[in-house]
Amino acid sequence: MTSLIKQFSVFFFTILFVSFLGCASTTTKEGTGEYVDDTLITSKVKAAFVNEPDVKSAEINVETFKGVVQLSGFASSQAAINKAVQVARDVKGVKSVRNDIRLKAAAS
Repeated sequence: MTSLIKQFSVFFFTILFVSFLGCASTTTKEGTGEYVDDTLITSKVKAAFVNEPDVKSAEINVETFKGVVQLSGFASSQAAINKAVQVARDVKGVKSVRNDIRLKAAAS
């Protein structure tokens, strides 16, 4: 009976250990906790954009990976781009901001 319990314990802890490894992050993949954190950061950045009249939140895409926020899309002025970057940097949990926002071409 003791041998059976010992075998079951080894099996159980092996499965538990493998499950934790499956949730661990790598340089190209987020762990479960990081994914939740990044989703929260993305939501906070988008909400902060809504409160800024100079930032057109519908025209800026926000993605977060391991605390690094990437902004992309279009803005009508360099001042609006700078404001979007600053607002994103000020959000708690943001490690850095990658700015890929482009200026809209002037209408002819």
